Amino acid sequence: MARHDSRIWPECTKMIGLLCLVSSILLQHGASGQRVKVDQEVTSYPGQTVNLRCAFADPTGVQLSMVTWMYVPEPTQDPVNIAVFLPGNEPSYPNSPVKGRVSFVPSPPKVDSPSIQITDVRMTDEGKYACEFATYPGGNVRGTTQLVMLAKPENSASPVTVVAGTKPITVASCKSANGQPAAEISWVTTANGNYTTKQQPGTDNTLTVISEYIMVPTPNDNGKEITCVVSHRTLVKPESFRMNLAVQFAPQVTIEGYDNNWYIGRTNVALTCKANANPPPTTIQWKSTTGEFPPAVQVSENVLKVQNVDESVNTTFFCEVNNQIGTTKEQFGILVREPPKNPSNAGVVAGAVIGSLLALLLVAALIAVLVTRRRRQQQGYRANGGSDMKTRIFGGGKKASKNGTNGGAGNGGGNNNGPIYVYSESSPIQALGEKNNHQLITMGGHPEVVSTTPTAQDILLSNELDDAEKRKFDELDEAENYDHYNPGGPIHLPRSIRDQEMIGEYDDDMESQRDGSVISRTAVYV
Repeated sequence: MARHDSRIWPECTKMIGLLCLVSSILLQHGASGQRVKVDQEVTSYPGQTVNLRCAFADPTGVQLSMVTWMYVPEPTQDPVNIAVFLPGNEPSYPNSPVKGRVSFVPSPPKVDSPSIQITDVRMTDEGKYACEFATYPGGNVRGTTQLVMLAKPENSASPVTVVAGTKPITVASCKSANGQPAAEISWVTTANGNYTTKQQPGTDNTLTVISEYIMVPTPNDNGKEITCVVSHRTLVKPESFRMNLAVQFAPQVTIEGYDNNWYIGRTNVALTCKANANPPPTTIQWKSTTGEFPPAVQVSENVLKVQNVDESVNTTFFCEVNNQIGTTKEQFGILVREPPKNPSNAGVVAGAVIGSLLALLLVAALIAVLVTRRRRQQQGYRANGGSDMKTRIFGGGKKASKNGTNGGAGNGGGNNNGPIYVYSESSPIQALGEKNNHQLITMGGHPEVVSTTPTAQDILLSNELDDAEKRKFDELDEAENYDHYNPGGPIHLPRSIRDQEMIGEYDDDMESQRDGSVISRTAVYV
């Protein structure tokens, strides 16, 4: 006969010997548990009541002789009976960690659905619970439920105040205490480092997880944001803890305000000592290499002010800053320059020169406009003459008249009371049949020939006037071919002079008047 299992033998003393023997044999050999229906996993929190359900799927043709609930805390440990039910007997609850808190529901139970409940569950109640049926002739069948005890952890995080250095140290810590199961911790930051996580037992069979962020702290890391993220089964969403790194360092000092243009006589300039430190600076002091400040220097907290720059300011100043971590000194040398030249006189002179040049340019432009306009008016006047404005053309060096207008030295002192003819270079009348035209200028009876160059307009106008002169002189009587000087009367020229006139030997300076007289347009009468 096989050895009986000691776990069920005390209960068998109340039963028929044969039935106990069969139950013992079936328990040792076991059977398939596919016909037993249980929950795969049940979760609960400490202090609550948990129900563990169990049912036999199809008891038809099967005799259920006994139902036993067992607790299996660890896979390597032997099961512990916590509740036993034999049909026709009262339920039995052997000694176990849950004795006094476990019971069948309903009570008494049905043999094919022997569910149990555990009140005031504890974290130590977590583990596997097996519902086992002793059947005949099928043997023992079992179903197992995993009881998971949940404990919401207490999460926290904080930065660790450190001093800037060269070795990796913990700069922030995050903790998830007394949770079940263990929490998961991660970090989010721009700081250059990594983290470590460790797990340790908590109270009442819970777990505590601690994570630390490790890096080499620098002054630039002070104030950087870092976030600890805790994930746990009891949390609807991960819990985040945002914080800022706290890195202490000695003062970092800079001096501002010097523009490299401190010259003698400049007023109200200053140097400002700025310090970046954690913790904040306790003292800020200005010092000089000479031991004393120049008379023009005044110091107020972190500002060194110079009322009037002179040679005594040409020195080196020191700014010394202290805090709890250390002392930092920064020096700055001042170079005093010569005063700049007064730019006002140069500006006045430059302004005067520019103004004078502009005025000269304006006057020159005005003169050019007037001269151009006058020439255009003269050319238009000569080119558009009427029938009462006739121009005679005289050749240079010829005898003009017998009443003293010839003005030559070889003619024996002619009449000097006649007009002085001045012939314009811009005259449009050109002599016909000559290659090189000349202007006849008579000053006091002395002719002078000046060469000019004819234009197309001059030639056309000359041809028109020559035709008019020919018609006029052809109508004169032969007896009136000699010039007579009569005040207010017409001037008649000899035919020889008229012929010379027709070939363009005389310049176009004379014009006929309405009363029949002929005068010069450019002559000056004395």
